Amino acid sequence: MSIERQMDPLFLARSYLRRRKYDLCVDICTKMLEKNPYDQCAWYMKAKALTEQVYIDEVEADDDGIAEMLMDDNSIAQVARPGTSLKKPGTSGQGSSTSQGIRPMSQSGRPVSGFVRPGTQSGRPGTMEQAIKTPRTAHTARPVTSASGRYVRLGTASMLSEPDGPFINPAQLNLSNYAARPGLNKVLFEYLFYHENDIRNSLELAALATQASKYEDWWWKQQLGKCYYRLGLYRDAEKQFQSALKQQATVDNYLYLAKVYIKLDQPLAALELFEEGMEVFPGEITLIIGSARVHEGLGDLDTSVKFYKKVFNYDASCVEAIACIGTHNFYSDMPEIALRSFRRLLQMGVGNTELYNNIALCCFYAQQYDMSLTCFERALNLAHKENTADVWYNIGHVAVGIGDSNLAYQAFQLALISDNNHAEAYNNLAVLEMRKGKVEQARAYFLSAISINQELYEAHYNLSILSEGQGDLNTSFKEVRKSLEAFPEHVDSKNLLAQLKQYFTLL
Repeated sequence: MSIERQMDPLFLARSYLRRRKYDLCVDICTKMLEKNPYDQCAWYMKAKALTEQVYIDEVEADDDGIAEMLMDDNSIAQVARPGTSLKKPGTSGQGSSTSQGIRPMSQSGRPVSGFVRPGTQSGRPGTMEQAIKTPRTAHTARPVTSASGRYVRLGTASMLSEPDGPFINPAQLNLSNYAARPGLNKVLFEYLFYHENDIRNSLELAALATQASKYEDWWWKQQLGKCYYRLGLYRDAEKQFQSALKQQATVDNYLYLAKVYIKLDQPLAALELFEEGMEVFPGEITLIIGSARVHEGLGDLDTSVKFYKKVFNYDASCVEAIACIGTHNFYSDMPEIALRSFRRLLQMGVGNTELYNNIALCCFYAQQYDMSLTCFERALNLAHKENTADVWYNIGHVAVGIGDSNLAYQAFQLALISDNNHAEAYNNLAVLEMRKGKVEQARAYFLSAISINQELYEAHYNLSILSEGQGDLNTSFKEVRKSLEAFPEHVDSKNLLAQLKQYFTLL
């Protein structure tokens, strides 16, 4: 006879829940509830298992969709002071060892990060047209319709798991009774919040439970803040998180409150909060990484790297810290040192397309050409639809560096076949067409690159050079001004603008 048959079903379900075998736990609890619908232990474990199946960490900031950005009632300063806004790229007042001419920008105008995480690809468009053109992910130029789309998908999970209907019907619940029962109210809240995505009933239950606890339970204040945040009531969420933090200093409370400040575009307040949290919890890497992320978003890359290096004192295997430091060293013209970081990730078992692509680029700039080609081949073998274009683009970039124009032309075309919204590939392909004397084809490619990415100053500058060579000084003047708007420190654009102004003065 097997051990499962000898064990009590309740203890077996508890064992499955502890071992994260949630489907088996749900099946056993369902059978127990069929025999006795009022079995609270089975009800508790089934609700817990269903919640754990779809649980998502709410601490990470989410990417904003079109609805969140254009229909947001929270206004920010149109002309932010330097170093005080995450929504205005290029307003950092701190010094940085890398400029936009060396470190590329994402299509929303932010410096490319070494680690893809929620919020690294987001911007704040001012018009609907710009919002549609601004990417929300690392590989596409099309935005998600709304960040709540994920929550809608999770809200239908209950219907899929229960053929006869949902496990718990929120409309038939007497929330006042459950709010006064400490053993069941928390698991019910998590089920409604994560599994059913019923924010309204979750908020009502949290408010009733807070009253039942006489406002002395910080956990319920934290849940109230999460509900307010999900509903877009950020000031109310801020008050709840502050009250919870005053009552009980926990890492989650610091992270949730910092998330609200980042959403409200108050990075300096978030940094102060992280500093306070690091004094209370020294060595907590999530707070250190949070501070590093904010500094990176402000463009203060040197300070960001200092915090990432500080992470190594407590966790020498932090993938995000290793990747960001490696990227910083690469764009600081230290490919050999960057190669150490990426090799460390490879030794840790992180073997994906992006890593092999970065190793190949480091090998190329370190003049290890044989290893560079081998790593590119490995990257292509591991590539999928989302990142194939980037690999071919980098192969074309290497081909330009060694003077093989034919290989570069083919690689850029393959990049566009994989992703026809790759602005950098359009720009480089246009430059190759210019060398061949195909002016109109080059102009079309430049315009395609500009329409995809307004922040790509190279495309504006190259189109300005092309127009100036053809005698179209008006178009050249407009494009060089757009180039300087995207990258005010670009010396070649400044020289061209001065030259065009001199032409117009003579006319």
